Amino acid sequence: MIKGQCIHQRILKALAKSGHGNKILIADGNYPIMTNANESSEKIYLGFAPNLPLVTDVLESILTVINIEKIEVMEPKEGKTPEIFSEFNKIVGDKLLTTYSRQQFYEMANEEGVTLVINTGDTRTYSNIMLTVGVVS
Repeated sequence: MIKGQCIHQRILKALAKSGHGNKILIADGNYPIMTNANESSEKIYLGFAPNLPLVTDVLESILTVINIEKIEVMEPKEGKTPEIFSEFNKIVGDKLLTTYSRQQFYEMANEEGVTLVINTGDTRTYSNIMLTVGVVS
């Protein structure tokens, strides 16, 4: 039996195939994963209804399965820091969030190293997060 909090077969398979340095994108329901994500990545649509599931739900679950080395997020051009960033910080602890513009984030999401893209039902703006797979400690 699986002991972690993630039990989704395709997500577990994609995580198992991902190695150190590969990236996992957990996207909100508005993120265009067909046009702004590596075309060869495993794409999984989890969005069931508005805010089901949330990006933070998926993040917490995935962190029970893999170690992460780096966390990257999309930041608005102007204005205040999105509220979701404080939630990300609570979940990931001492890991710093590296911010990128929308265009930079899209370019990064299209890179070959992005092996898994998960689309959620999250309706909060800027709730996209990119995880770089770390090594086993």
